[in-house]
Amino acid sequence: MELQAMRRSYARWAPIYDRTFGAVTNVGRRKAVTLLNELGGRVLEVGVGTGMALPNYRVGMQVTGIDASAEMLAKARDKVARLGLVQVEDLKLMDARALEYGDASFDHVVAMHVISVVPEPEKVLAEMARVCKPGGTVLIVNHFARKTGVLSVLEKLTAPLANLLGWHSDFELSRVLGVAGMHLAAQKTLPPFGMMTLLRLVRE
Repeated sequence: MELQAMRRSYARWAPIYDRTFGAVTNVGRRKAVTLLNELGGRVLEVGVGTGMALPNYRVGMQVTGIDASAEMLAKARDKVARLGLVQVEDLKLMDARALEYGDASFDHVVAMHVISVVPEPEKVLAEMARVCKPGGTVLIVNHFARKTGVLSVLEKLTAPLANLLGWHSDFELSRVLGVAGMHLAAQKTLPPFGMMTLLRLVRE
């Protein structure tokens, strides 16, 4: 998906995102943030969107969020101000393919329901690995294509609608696991219906 197409898609989604797709994907967000809260430290959330996960970070965390959608970020900034989320250090408009941070800037990096949306996901993952400290955790929550079954057929049928839907239904897991500099430490299937997966990668 091209960046401008993604921005147009999420400009359309921003007003209703929390009540629609965001509500369906809340389980993955909660699981990922619970783990990050246990680990502690400075976190970069790539594709922070409307900031749905931000209230779940405990006080004492240091969270920076970036997103390519100005409309989504406006919702996130409003949430931070309205809820007094002191754990959120910064929210920035940024292309995840070229993160404006130095090497090893964060203890942990997370991308929730983002990797199948962004253009050049391998480049985004490489950037996530670059800004994560060695030994730090890179968390990915996402839907990945199924090999068999009814859902696999549906994924293939909806794949051409990626620019309209705002995500790739046929995104392959191998594209995440093949990125240099990270190894898979854990993989867990999540609701609803096992459609989502939580990957814990460790920066080498």
